[in-house]
Amino acid sequence: MRVVTLLGFDFADLTAAEAAETIAARPEQAPFRYVVTPNADHLVRLSRDPELATIYLGAWLTLLDSRVVSGIASVLGLDVPKTAPGSDLTAMLLHRYVRSEERITIVGMRPAWLPALVARCGLAQPAHFDPPMGFDRDPVEFAAAVSFVLAHPARFIFLAVGSPRQERLAAALAATGQATGTGLCVGASLDFLAGAERRAPVWMRHAGLEWAFRLAIHPRRLARRYLVDSPRVVPLLLRQRRAVR
Repeated sequence: MRVVTLLGFDFADLTAAEAAETIAARPEQAPFRYVVTPNADHLVRLSRDPELATIYLGAWLTLLDSRVVSGIASVLGLDVPKTAPGSDLTAMLLHRYVRSEERITIVGMRPAWLPALVARCGLAQPAHFDPPMGFDRDPVEFAAAVSFVLAHPARFIFLAVGSPRQERLAAALAATGQATGTGLCVGASLDFLAGAERRAPVWMRHAGLEWAFRLAIHPRRLARRYLVDSPRVVPLLLRQRRAVR
């Protein structure tokens, strides 16, 4: 597998389809490993938070979930990995690789949307745990989330509680030495599949405009992320360009 180093992280040079095939090929009882899908906002946050960066560095697979970052890095002449959006990866795993009657484990996602996810993706009833808001700051609630996954082993474990909570949970599961399977830090991917959230049209995704679609739907919630925080990835990429030269 080719690896491309970008902003200090070793990205697997895989498309979503290639990543799904690679993940599905892991032995069912393999020790727990986790997959992260950083976008521009994540990369900016990681540049400021060494502890969180260490968690991302500990991932088994790191996949680039940003066509914007890919495009800017390409214009700057940097080596760029293929993009593998987490939402595409999730859809491919559920539709192509989850076997009939196979039970997956989900942490996150509102219970009200679980029946729609099951029906749309043809899933067996998942093991599902929806921790309360702020669970990552409550040792008891955080331990409950870890314990739930340990008590419900699965080949695919979808951690859908948003970044950086899902990545911290993945690292905690790995640290137990008891978990098996692959943890997928996939944010809102399951919400898209269940119909709880609308995803951008395909042409907008391919044009690198998915962020604009989400901003139009949730302007108050996402304005700072997309208009203030995420653009700060540009100076980081410029710094790498200068270092390479």
